[in-house]
Amino acid sequence: MRSYIKEQLNESIKIKQMIYNDKSIISLIQDIAEEIIRVFKNGNKTLIAGNGGSAADAQHMAGEFVSKFYFDRHGLPAIALSTDTSIITAIGNDYGFERLFARQVQAIGVKGDIFIGISTSGNSSNIIKALEESKQLGLTTVGLTGQNGGKMPNLCDYCIKVPSTETPRIQEAHILIEHILCALVEKAIFGGGF
Repeated sequence: MRSYIKEQLNESIKIKQMIYNDKSIISLIQDIAEEIIRVFKNGNKTLIAGNGGSAADAQHMAGEFVSKFYFDRHGLPAIALSTDTSIITAIGNDYGFERLFARQVQAIGVKGDIFIGISTSGNSSNIIKALEESKQLGLTTVGLTGQNGGKMPNLCDYCIKVPSTETPRIQEAHILIEHILCALVEKAIFGGGF
């Protein structure tokens, strides 16, 4: 068991080291942070969606924006689209699972907002539909996905492809990136900048 534990830790460290050394991913993280900052400063909101573990990430990220990350400050308008069971079950029943997030984007998304779609495969049908809807409405689109990217890169203004094909490693990297984004945004808006 000990060797397996160390192997898992090492694999996670290896992926994060690859991200650390990838200048294009570092630039993308900065660009996305600057876009989220612009969105919030303009009085717009961030919509975030994912399935399964990525839904938990979406909720986690929205929680950090609305509540706080490192320090007490005003809340920032962010909504995880996976949280309202009445809305989710109504849309699922009336329009199908693949429209879960697109329908919510259509209802509450406005030009100037940002949509962040999280999918380790890059092929989650409800994320793809939400990205398409976001593009039609003029939202900025961000994708967090894995090495292969799936269909997401072509639908995103910004797309970070974590250099792994293993779902747990991708998800571990996603939450790190999401935490970095939350910290950058909070510091830039409330902490005196960089």
